[in-house]
Parts: sequence; C-alpha cells; structure tokens
Amino acid sequence: MKAAILFEPNTPLQVVDCELDPPKANEVRVKMKASGVCQSDWHVMNGDWPSPMPIVPGHEAAGEIAECGPGVTTVKPGDHVIFSFRPHCGRCRYCTQGRTVLCIGRSGAPPGALYDGTLRLKHRGQGINQMARIGTFAEEVVVPEEMVVPIRKDMPWPQAALVGCCVATGVGAVTRHAKIEAGSSVLVIGCGGVGLNAIQGAMLSGARIIVAADILDNKLEMAKTFGATHTINTAKDNDPVKKVKEIAGLGVDYSFDAVSNDKTQALAFDALAPGGHAVAVGISAASIKAQYSPFMMVFTEKTVSGTFYGSVRPNVDFPVLVDHYMNRKLNIDGLISRTYKLGEINEGFKRMMAGEVARGVVVFE
Repeated sequence: MKAAILFEPNTPLQVVDCELDPPKANEVRVKMKASGVCQSDWHVMNGDWPSPMPIVPGHEAAGEIAECGPGVTTVKPGDHVIFSFRPHCGRCRYCTQGRTVLCIGRSGAPPGALYDGTLRLKHRGQGINQMARIGTFAEEVVVPEEMVVPIRKDMPWPQAALVGCCVATGVGAVTRHAKIEAGSSVLVIGCGGVGLNAIQGAMLSGARIIVAADILDNKLEMAKTFGATHTINTAKDNDPVKKVKEIAGLGVDYSFDAVSNDKTQALAFDALAPGGHAVAVGISAASIKAQYSPFMMVFTEKTVSGTFYGSVRPNVDFPVLVDHYMNRKLNIDGLISRTYKLGEINEGFKRMMAGEVARGVVVFE
C-alpha cells in the first residue's frame, strides 16, 4: 500500500510504499475511499503544530471496513464509515456529559501512536506516526474502533469524507455549540470549508441575517450560494465593524470566526451587538494571541467562547448530517472544488493555500 508521508516540516509529502500491520484488539483496518485536504493538515506540515515525525497527515475521510480485530462490536467488514479524529472513551467525566470532543480518557498514548503506544504503519522498517491517530492520506489505515462511525451506504464517498471535519465543525459550531435562535443575525468570518458550513448551519437554524466576511471575492461569491445574505471583503473595507452594524443595526447576535487570528478575533468581538456571542471555530497557530476589551465585555454582556470540532457528538451527528445531505438540506457538492489522486496531494495543498478551492478531496481507487 502507499501513503503520503511528511518526513520533515516544510517539505513536500512523499508518496511511498508502506507496510501495514493487522489490527489488534478493538481496532479496525479501513480501506480509504476519500480524504479531504484541510488547513489543519497544513498546520502539521508547516510546523505550526509540533508533531512526531515521520507522520502521515490527513483526518477528514471516509472508507470501508476491511478487517476487524478481536473485540470489535460496532462495525463489521463491508461497512461504510466516516472517521472521527477525536477519541471518546465513553467513561471519563466529559464523555459521560455528552461532551466527547473533550475526552480525557485517551490522553496517555503518545501523539501519533495507537492506544497501546505502538505504530501500525512502517516504511522500510521505520515506524510512521498517524496524524490524530488516523493519518488518512494512505490507501489503508488501522485505527481504534471508536474513531470510525458507520453510515448509510448510498452516501457518496467524497461528500462523506467532508462530513468528518469541515461539515461537522461548521454546522456544529452553530447548531451544537451556540444553539442560535431562529431570527438571529450572524457574522461568519472566513469562507473556506468550515466557514461555508457555519453559514449553512445558520441557514438551517433560521437566521434572518447572515453576513459573510473574507479577503477574497471568489470566496464571498461562493458564500452567497451557501446562504449568506450579505458579504464584506475585509481586505477592501477599511471599517468592517461599521459595515456589519450598517447591515445588522447594533451588531450581530452571533459571530463565528473560522480563521481565529488576532485581527479576526477582534472583528468577531467588536461586531457583536450588546449581549452577543462570539465563537472561535478555526484553530490558529499556538503562538496567536487575541485582544478583547474587558470593559466592553462587562458593560455590554458579550460572551466569547471556543468550540472544538463544532462540539459535535460524532456517533449521533454524523449520520444526521449524512441524512441532511441525502435529503438535500445540506449542500456538500458545492464544497468540492477539485479532486486529486494520492500522487497529486502536494498540488492540492498549493491550490488550498492559494485560496482557489473551497475543499479539495483526494479520491482513492
């Protein structure tokens, strides 16, 4: 089998032949069908998120169960699954509260390894780490059973893959985390895969005003097709906060920052109406710091919160999101700008960083 391996940060991925050990107890082997090209993978590739090397990036994916290790009960060979990049032990304080994205019951294993601390993937005898313990830029992968969610078999593979990250994160930030009310006004900052799905989540929730903000006009035009009622190009508008308030009066009820840098966090806070709620959705580099006015936070009762993975519960939410797509309530087709073969994966990241795509997807034969 082949996998795309990052041997050192800031170098191209190398697609090479690898060996894959069989699954152990409570593990499954999955034949990969599709894997999205995501900004989070780029954070690993460029060193923003320090990771053990060498490593196979990739975390937004779908595939078919090929083999089950001893003790596996939730899936069987032939099942179609979406990968969940967050483990959930089911027993810790957060899992028992239904907040599985905060699971602490699997914190003991080294990053990149499976729960027993060992690696399943090898290249010329060298162990290869897996991003988020899944590493989906590979033709096959062995992962813990709890990190795959079975879905209906009529769901197309590329669309299923995107449910595993950008769809769940964007829609979940609005519907699971913020739980916005019908009639709300919303600002979404950043119109990539996650931001476009936050727009969809706002539309599903009955938002009255949905303002999309980005620095690229092509992204803003795409945002209109996903439900944005207004757009702001923050690279051209000298005062985007003023523009938001021209559209939404005192400001918006909710803002969702799919970029999460110092400038976008300030915009997300300042564009709120009194009593508003700003949600950080995108994952920044670890060195980024945001500034808010505590004075304004107190006197206008604004709320700032973060959501990881849209605060979703994958076992519950992934099948629902799949049903939404199949029932034409979610536009996932429009997210897929390009598809690639595994050998073209570096081109996919170049196009993503150039802002040419909403989402690129690696499709496996």
